[in-house]
Amino acid sequence: MGPGYLRPIDADRVIGEDGGMVARYDAVADVYGAGEDHYEGAAVAALLALVGPAPGPRALDVACGHGLVARELARRGAAVTGIDVSERLLDKARATVGPSIEYVLGDATDDEVLAGCEFELVTSNFGLSDIDDLDGLCHTVARVLVPGGRFVFSILHPCFGGGGDVSSSWPSGGTYRDEGWWRADGERSTLRQEVGANHRTLSTYVNTLISHGLVVERLVEPAPEPEWAATRPKAAAQPVYLVVACRRAPIA
Repeated sequence: MGPGYLRPIDADRVIGEDGGMVARYDAVADVYGAGEDHYEGAAVAALLALVGPAPGPRALDVACGHGLVARELARRGAAVTGIDVSERLLDKARATVGPSIEYVLGDATDDEVLAGCEFELVTSNFGLSDIDDLDGLCHTVARVLVPGGRFVFSILHPCFGGGGDVSSSWPSGGTYRDEGWWRADGERSTLRQEVGANHRTLSTYVNTLISHGLVVERLVEPAPEPEWAATRPKAAAQPVYLVVACRRAPIA
């Protein structure tokens, strides 16, 4: 644990005042309003480009939140399941008019969740850094993917060093090699101030994928949105987003 890191009870859930478990994103669910879906963000656009127009007959969206990616996968013809630990975000997803999707309240690292389910595609848009147990998540992805199935995800680039009032992937006073969960302190890093994030090195991500038979096929490092970059030039000069496409290795 490097300087600035916290040791949470759980990275994506906290103990509520009544002693029960409350998802961290429950506290910020209201910022995800109902309305028309937009996919102009650089990372989500790159993720959907890697998915392509034919996501397959069955797709799972991990840490689906209010259902943005899940709805687009359904529009592209997939039967979609979305899973998240935040009941309030799932309420937002279910209240949004759009294609029919099965939403599951649950922890994607739990072996009991999605038991017996199979998918040709698994996606996660900025979800992996919110999940404390990366190994458990990759185990689940490999378990539910059919051989040859794809896993496509986006994250804040592990090498992003921040700049000015934008927090880096790792906390102030730490280094790239220090891994752990923390809350951002940059003035413009508002969401990560609220919910925190896990920082992991690029090698940790890749080696964990490999250990579960998830073969990396393509990496994309999309440039940040022009309006974002214009007000954060120092931060925008660095790698900001990472989008990865993997395929589950065939069973030998």
